[in-house]
Amino acid sequence: MSFKKEFLWGAAAASYQIEGAWNQDGKGMSVWDHFVQKPGAVYQNHTGNTACNHYFNYKEDIKLMKEMGLQSYRFSISWPRVLPNGIGNVNQKGLDFYNNFTDELLKNDIIPFPTLFHWDYPYELYTKGGWLNRDSSDWFAEYTQVMVDALSDRVDRWFTLNEPQCFVGLGHGNGEHAPGLKLQKRDMTTIIHNVLLSHGKSVKTIRENSKLTPRVGMAPVCPVFIPINDEPKNIKAARDAMFSNKNGENFTAWTTSWFMDPVCLGKYPEDGLLEAEQYLPESYKEDLKIISQPVDFIGNNNYHGNFVQMGRDGEPELTKPEEGEPLTGFNWRVTPGSLYWGPKFLYERYKLPIIITENGLSNKDWVSLDGKVHDPQRIDFTHRYLKEYRRAAEEGIDIEGYFHWSIMDNFEWALGYRERFGLIHVDFSTQKRTIKDSGYWYKTVIQSNGENL
Repeated sequence: MSFKKEFLWGAAAASYQIEGAWNQDGKGMSVWDHFVQKPGAVYQNHTGNTACNHYFNYKEDIKLMKEMGLQSYRFSISWPRVLPNGIGNVNQKGLDFYNNFTDELLKNDIIPFPTLFHWDYPYELYTKGGWLNRDSSDWFAEYTQVMVDALSDRVDRWFTLNEPQCFVGLGHGNGEHAPGLKLQKRDMTTIIHNVLLSHGKSVKTIRENSKLTPRVGMAPVCPVFIPINDEPKNIKAARDAMFSNKNGENFTAWTTSWFMDPVCLGKYPEDGLLEAEQYLPESYKEDLKIISQPVDFIGNNNYHGNFVQMGRDGEPELTKPEEGEPLTGFNWRVTPGSLYWGPKFLYERYKLPIIITENGLSNKDWVSLDGKVHDPQRIDFTHRYLKEYRRAAEEGIDIEGYFHWSIMDNFEWALGYRERFGLIHVDFSTQKRTIKDSGYWYKTVIQSNGENL
């Protein structure tokens, strides 16, 4: 078998990266709105104040999605646009935007797939301790309730959190992202636990209050390890590496199992507890009952992997990169096998369907003299990766969808507008959109359900 008939083809973006209108129509400040005001925090002091101006151009953008044949669109909701203080009074204009946006997607036969949190945390809640405050899980549940009440008569698929490893590790570990903190392991462990508790309470809220029968999951990044060859010992080494917590001082910030075992298996992994249990709250075992609310699928943001072999000591060993190996514009490795081994290892461990929630590359794109945007590298990259994803499907791994990152060029966090990930080119000075060659190529993939790969 290849991709099943119900397989969902789409693209993705995040609210802060595209919406703009950062302080309009009653929206509250997010930690990213605050972070970009710090000189030198972002490449060339870029901000998301305007970004792609999607807040005002969403109808045009949805027309382009329709032209590209997208079946679904994974977008995120700006928490402080809906709840300016993070809790309490609802901003009706912000809520109206997401209601109208959802209606416009459905009018164009595009399935809405919202993510409740993609990094733009309400600044007012940050001043109350943010994720360090145990009450943060109740704040997130309150916000979830608002969105479920507003959208669940039309929306039946949800993601709670996007890449918790990143907004914890980059935002609170090394300070590269908002809110720009560099915390110790004790605080990091507390934050992760509160983030997971927030996920669990959000899932519970969605299930208990949705008007339509919901399907819900999380979209972690899940770093992928690829065996150097198909020898059983090296496959075992890659699998062990993917779920290991023996990764140094900030082990809880990036590992897959520390985030996903509590969600999917109802327990923290033993190799992580050896070091981190001392920092968990006394109630953590009781909290796991909430954290492990049943989910319907696992999202996986998957761009590249590391190659692994079994070392002489029986432990996984990273192999040396090849000289001159292919790299993307972001200088990430081009490793198509990550879209096979990542879903395979996740499915084997957690026995849940997999959705690739982000995959793509930053490329050096510009509008050519003919007025078009030619990006053969993105086509070749995506083709190679999707062939590996289809290989996973052919071997019986339950995969449900693929969301290309990103629908359009946008604000790439600390790197501002330097990196272009989009299927649609955006001229940020004029806001003109141009579908790239890759966008039209992707349309043919969708039309054939991947049979043309």
